[in-house]
Amino acid sequence: MSQDFLIGFWREAFEVALMLSLPMLGVGLLVGVLVSIFQAVTSIQEMTLTFIPKIVAVGVAIVAFFPWMMQLMVDFTTNLLTNIPTYIQ
Repeated sequence: MSQDFLIGFWREAFEVALMLSLPMLGVGLLVGVLVSIFQAVTSIQEMTLTFIPKIVAVGVAIVAFFPWMMQLMVDFTTNLLTNIPTYIQ
């Protein structure tokens, strides 16, 4: 294993991890901002109001993006496993 392979492998692994987490993080951020604006406008300072919409939105995002996320993970793993003989040299 060369240094170039290891750097490329870890770079690709980090990219895949970021791409897998971005839909849920983005939806959670968007819903959090919207709920915060709603709370500021209405002066409702209920702590549970921030958690329930975020949990539901992230759950919906997981269900909506699951096929794409699974395909991304399968492609990364397939690429890794099919190229093992070339990595060992």
